[in-house]
Parts: sequence; C-alpha cells; structure tokens
Amino acid sequence: MPLALLALAIGAFGIGTTEFVIMGLLPEVAADFDVSIPLAGYLVTGYALGVVLGAPLMTALGTKISRKRMLMLLMGLFIVGNVLSALAPAFGIMLAGRVVASLAHGAFFGIGSVVAAELVAPEKKAGAIAMMFTGLTVANVVGVPLGTLVGQSLGWRVTFGIVAVLGVVGLLGVARLVPDLPKPEGVRLRHEVAAFRNVQVLLAMAMTVLGFGGVFAAITYITPMMTDVAGYADSSVTWLLVLFGLGMVGGNLVGGKFADRALMPMLYVSLGALAVVLALFTLTAHNKIAAAVTIALVGALGFATVPPLQKRVLDQAAGAPTLASAVNIGAFNLGNALAAWLGGVVISAGLGYTAPNWVGALLAASALVLALVSAGLERRSGSVGRVVASGSPTASAAVGARR
Repeated sequence: MPLALLALAIGAFGIGTTEFVIMGLLPEVAADFDVSIPLAGYLVTGYALGVVLGAPLMTALGTKISRKRMLMLLMGLFIVGNVLSALAPAFGIMLAGRVVASLAHGAFFGIGSVVAAELVAPEKKAGAIAMMFTGLTVANVVGVPLGTLVGQSLGWRVTFGIVAVLGVVGLLGVARLVPDLPKPEGVRLRHEVAAFRNVQVLLAMAMTVLGFGGVFAAITYITPMMTDVAGYADSSVTWLLVLFGLGMVGGNLVGGKFADRALMPMLYVSLGALAVVLALFTLTAHNKIAAAVTIALVGALGFATVPPLQKRVLDQAAGAPTLASAVNIGAFNLGNALAAWLGGVVISAGLGYTAPNWVGALLAASALVLALVSAGLERRSGSVGRVVASGSPTASAAVGARR
C-alpha cells in the first residue's frame, strides 16, 4: 500500500478521535461552562449534523480545485475547529468549534476514499479504502480512551489541543505524501450531482443508513445496558468500548479484503450476521462474558460493511464519484442519529435497555433486503443489456415493451 494511505489514515485518526472523545468528556465540559449535561450533549448532535450538511457542501465547493489541495484545506479547517474548541471562552463558541471541525469530516473521508481507490490497482480498491478507515477505527481503540484519560486528568482543553496537533501532522502528511492526482477531464458539479439519479447509488446509501444505523442503535445505549442489565461496574464501560473498537479494526480490514474479491456476497454475510448478532444481544446482554463477546462482534460486523458500501458507491457513481462518496459518509452519521433516536423511543416506551438491540437487528435486516434488491436489479439490467447486444429482433421488441 502506498505511503499516501498512511497520511490519510493519520487524518482519519484525528477526525475519529475528535468525533467520539467528547462523549467521555461531557461532564467536564458541562461543569466548566456551567451548563447541564443534556445541553452539553448538543456538542455531539451539532457535530453529527455538521457532518451530514458539510459533506455535500464542502465537496461541492471543492470541485474546482485538485483533490489533494482540497484534502489539505479540509485538514486546515479541522485544525481551526479544534483550536477554537480548546480555547473557547463560552459554550456557544465551543459548539461553533465543533461544527467547524465537523464540516471537514464527511468531505475528507469522501474525497479520501476516491484518492485511496485511485492510488492502487482496481482489484485492491476496497482494501485501500479500508486502510484509510483504519485510522478511524484505531481512534476508538487508542485515541478516544487516551483522550478521555488526558481530559479527565489534565483538562478537556488539553485533549482538543492534542487533537489539533494531530490535524497538523495529518496536514503535513497529505502535503508531503499524497500525489497531486489530475482531476478527471470534463467532470463538473452537474456530473457529480447526476450520480444521484442512479438508483444503485441511492440504494447503496440507504444500505449505509440502515446497516450502520443498526450498530449505533445498540452501542448508543451500551452504558445503561451493561451496568443495569449485564451487571458491569461503571468503570468497566471504558474497556468494553475498547473491545468494541478492536472489533471495528478487525472488521474493517476483513471487509476491505473480501470486498475486493466478492463485494455483494461480503455485504450479504456481514449484514445478515449483524442482524442475527444484534437480535441475540437481547439475550447475551444478561451475561457478562457473552455480552463482551457480542460487543466485539457488533463492532466487527458493523465495520465489515464500511469498505464494501463505500466502494459500492464509488463503483456505481464511476466517472464522477467524489460528491456521492462524501454524501455516503454523511449517510453513516444520519444512520447513527436515526438509530439513536429510535433506540430512545423504545426505551421511553418502557421496553427496557435491551430493546434497542431489536431496533438494530431490524435496521440491519432491512439493509440486507436492500442489498438483495440492488443485486437483483443489477442482474436484470445486465441480462437486458446482453439481450440488446445480441441484436435479436424478438429480444429487442421485448426490451422496447419493458421501456
């Protein structure tokens, strides 16, 4: 794999750390600004919404410059947002810093996926995408726990200062290691937008929302589920989340490897297995060892879908994939928000802390159904194309009748 992928992975590590570390530092931030925990929670919500909105916006704004230069600008924006957060004198400015940093998130991963895929041979594209996303998964194993520890020991401002330094390292890496690949000739913003007319692109994004949403339906409420149902102490949640992160790392690498060999079968297996494991989580959550194993499996199976789903979008939007790739990153965050809300609904309905697992299982199963529909449409389209190519009068008439 080219060294340029290391630079992209470092940027992804910084972005992943700043996205998730705030969850462990909310009490400290709330106390420092003298606001309630629910109000401090807007730092999480604001970031997620910034990713969803920023992915298409920043990608569209960057269509007139090279992808390398846009990646550098995005890392610069990321640095500014985290410095603003670290130095914020008031909660509103802290929130603004989070939103500024989030604007870089979707576009960085979207454009980075396109660049990573172009750096390697066609049969290694999903693996290259997975290598970049490894930075995000490792952030959950290393960056988030260490950032939380530093924030609780030395102050949360120090954590965001360190994340800003990571952004500087990522920026220098992109500047030095990522080649200045030429933009595709004749590709304009209207071509990027036209990719959304392809039903396969929309189906892939819907799979992203539902499939990865299934993961966050369960993981969002992992703390009360593990403490109130499994019987773990509050202090154990940190290492359980590390276990989840380790599963993410492994699943991401496996998903990238096998998606290059058989993309759709990889999606069938990972989404189907994820639905089953999430359904079983309602039972295994009552046993400490079984719950820990299940958490790792949810992380592995959930992130095993990421490289194939991202590559699926790139393949179906071939020729002008950058905007579609970035919007698909926003789709991951949209799925997270949707699943967290649905999980809260079933808990509020009195169904218990394990009920979100059923929500997650249904979401993952729905994504599997969409994957089967997508493959069926593709086979049908391919058979129609072969019929037309054969030049058979009867077949041509049949195709005309279908149209």
